[in-house]
Amino acid sequence: MPAKPKWAQLADHIRGQIASGELVPGDKLPSTAQLCKEHGVSTIVVRQAIFALRTEGLVEGVQGVGVFVAEQPPGGVGKS
Repeated sequence: MPAKPKWAQLADHIRGQIASGELVPGDKLPSTAQLCKEHGVSTIVVRQAIFALRTEGLVEGVQGVGVFVAEQPPGGVGKS
């Protein structure tokens, strides 16, 4: 089985931080540059990971300000 794409690995990492409570609703995610440096990935990898998390409703972007952890529905991350 092929390895998971880097953007998916990064999205899983951030998703795990949200699920564990390390990142809580309202927390600002590190900048794209910081995430690139911390994880040794390119800008496009970070953007794809953030896009995936936005699609899932886990984070929301504020133009010119940053990306923040979204308010979670009752039951937490990954639960219906």
